Amino acid sequence: MNASDVTLVQDSFKKVAPISEVAAELFYGRLFEIAPQVKPMFRGDMKEQGRKLMATLGVVVTGLTRLETVLPAASALAKQHVAYGVKAEHYPIVGGALLWTLEKGLGDAWTPELAAAWTAAYGTLSGYMISEAYGTAQAAE
Repeated sequence: MNASDVTLVQDSFKKVAPISEVAAELFYGRLFEIAPQVKPMFRGDMKEQGRKLMATLGVVVTGLTRLETVLPAASALAKQHVAYGVKAEHYPIVGGALLWTLEKGLGDAWTPELAAAWTAAYGTLSGYMISEAYGTAQAAE
């Protein structure tokens, strides 16, 4: 992930933030469509879960310019997710649902360059989270 990727991700997220509730609904709808086995992990109010998701994404996206500022929280979140039953193999599925959501939400603004930037950002963060939660061997898979 380079500085150009960070700028692309941050600028595009500013366009998603105003439609955050719709984006969260799209995300969870897609996630449960492609991975119905994860739905039981979500037991609370999905609107609240969506708000938390979008708030967390906002913090992470803002922190991409100084990644070291978000890594401690990402580590804690990854370890917390283990208790919910999240496995390393769920991360690519979530990433796919996220990219699909961004593509739908951004419409014509979703370009191959933007897709690559988001893929790089998600890959960087999810790889770190997997290594924190499950060890470096899992992150390499």
